[in-house]
Amino acid sequence: MRDRKPVVALVGRPNVGKSTLFNRLIGRPVAIVEDEPGTTRDRIYGESDWNGVGFIVIDTGGLEAPEAMRAGRSEAQTAASSDSLIASVQNQAQLAIDEADAIIMIVDGRSGLTATDEEIAAVLRHSNKPVFLAVNKAESQQVRQNAVEFWALGLGEPYPISAYHGEGVADLLDEVVKVLPAYPAEEEEQETIGVAIVGRPNVGKSSLLNALVGQERSIVSETPGTTRDPIDMEITCEGQRITLIDTAGIRRRGRIEQGIEQYSVLRSMRAIDRADVALLLIDAQEGVTAQDAHIAGYVLERYKSVVVVINKWDAVEKDSHTMVEYTNAVREQLNFMPYVPVLFISAKTRQRVHTVLPTALRVAAARRHRLSTSEVNQILSEAYDSTQIPVRQGRALRIYYGSQVGNDPPTFVIFVNDKDLVHFSYERYLENRIRAYYPFEGTPIKLIFRSRERNAG
Repeated sequence: MRDRKPVVALVGRPNVGKSTLFNRLIGRPVAIVEDEPGTTRDRIYGESDWNGVGFIVIDTGGLEAPEAMRAGRSEAQTAASSDSLIASVQNQAQLAIDEADAIIMIVDGRSGLTATDEEIAAVLRHSNKPVFLAVNKAESQQVRQNAVEFWALGLGEPYPISAYHGEGVADLLDEVVKVLPAYPAEEEEQETIGVAIVGRPNVGKSSLLNALVGQERSIVSETPGTTRDPIDMEITCEGQRITLIDTAGIRRRGRIEQGIEQYSVLRSMRAIDRADVALLLIDAQEGVTAQDAHIAGYVLERYKSVVVVINKWDAVEKDSHTMVEYTNAVREQLNFMPYVPVLFISAKTRQRVHTVLPTALRVAAARRHRLSTSEVNQILSEAYDSTQIPVRQGRALRIYYGSQVGNDPPTFVIFVNDKDLVHFSYERYLENRIRAYYPFEGTPIKLIFRSRERNAG
């Protein structure tokens, strides 16, 4: 046995249904499914289980020029230098093949056998990995009968399936899990901290992910919008499991194109919902833009913790005061979240990248901190006695007691005589008093005021 789950990679040419099968295997729509070829670009990871066997599934970008891949990855990139993005997609697919314990090659049963299928099969036959051939889009009897032509690929028995409807998938998985190495599933249960990398397009999110992971995990391109699917990658830092989520760049609503990009942004928003901590990446050369503030506001609305990461710091001319001045400018632009830490890094040169994950873990720990009821009431009592009490129409606010009723995010319920007497400024004052006692670094806190019911009679 070994200490990681087995890995199953889905490969094939574009638009054969890899992402549809990926979504079915993991049980939720993570990969974007669209008729446009080449929608999936990066390796996308998800967890699946079949007959009690857990495994990781990797969805890959479509392979269009596998004959170049046979010459080796570096040569493939050189041969495709006129289109580096295509080369990167194929490199990502080859990395997935290298990482996999088993491979499912997907072909389109409706289109029939193609030269590209034959080229991909030639690569897979030399991979020394178990390969299973899935003939997708086999909803009709005619397509299922014609699946026999794929025996010519030399990969063994073709399995007619419909990834969209789920037909034939069970028979395929029955055979796949038989070849997967054993994994002690009972030992895997450990809390995972979700860390989402968010920001505008082209601020360096994928570069940061690659720097944190230490390998070319996500495609890096100067073309804005390269990343379309949220990408999950599990790593360990300081003994803690972390799920890193790379997201598509979020542009202003008016500039979001219909179709794939719109789906990408929606999935990025959902990725934020799945995270505990968001790394808000900002381009040091451009400073905090209105869209950066908008993204920060969305994260705050979801009550997620935040670390502001100023990337491309290596490209900024600096003196001994630059960092302090820049920090002050960031805090002024993001004045609605003064409690967040601000880091200065260069994902490209790896400068101070080592500080990112420890800071995220520190913030995640603060997010889960709980104050005792006695501590909360001590804070409220001292706060009540230390400033002018809000009065409205001759009625003064009275605070009876409070308690922290939850964390993730930290949530406090405060009982008062009339919650309508709590002005926004006083609510902010109480939040600041709580943070003076315990800062809840990087984390929004939720205050809920409840009017105590008057006694009957």
